[in-house]
Amino acid sequence: MEFSSKLLENAVNEMSQLPGIGKRTALRLVLHMLRQPKAQTTALSQALMNMRTSIKFCKSCNNISDVELCEICANPNRDEGVICVVEDIRDVMAIENTSSFKGLYHVLGGKISPIDGIGPHDLNIVPLVEKVKSGTVKEIIFALSSTMEGDTTNFYIFKQIQEYNITTSTIARGISVGDELEYTDEITLGRSILNRVPFESSLKL
Repeated sequence: MEFSSKLLENAVNEMSQLPGIGKRTALRLVLHMLRQPKAQTTALSQALMNMRTSIKFCKSCNNISDVELCEICANPNRDEGVICVVEDIRDVMAIENTSSFKGLYHVLGGKISPIDGIGPHDLNIVPLVEKVKSGTVKEIIFALSSTMEGDTTNFYIFKQIQEYNITTSTIARGISVGDELEYTDEITLGRSILNRVPFESSLKL
């Protein structure tokens, strides 16, 4: 792809680094921004800079937040004894949209995947185990996607907390095996949370 401007080429190259964005789509987006008022492009770039420099991770659940303790963890009406373990913020948003869960979350920041070089110590697992050790947790709900990596991560965490006297459950398999949680419709996801099953039972499936 030939460019008449190095500035345009650089912008397209940077835009094409985004997931799902090829060079042609990146060029279309960049040219669109070039046609917009400068104030609109400036507002976009400023919003991205503010997000990148000021975003925080909740000190309790590792969810993305504007402050040290996210709104969910700070809500006194949530059941702090029930923790739903998810991969990232997209899963928190998906479950929250169902209005079926009133506990707290724990965001791992990924899944165990040896092929991608991601091990247990690369994830936010230790703080979860510490929460269980503190004795305030009654139930852990595993809500990772039904993939080999998700199941491996669930099992690893289960082994870490197995000795403690808490309930472990996993969302019902109304979600197809191999499906990503964020793409599941709200009704199916909500029912999966409400109809969760003991984690030990899922090991026998």
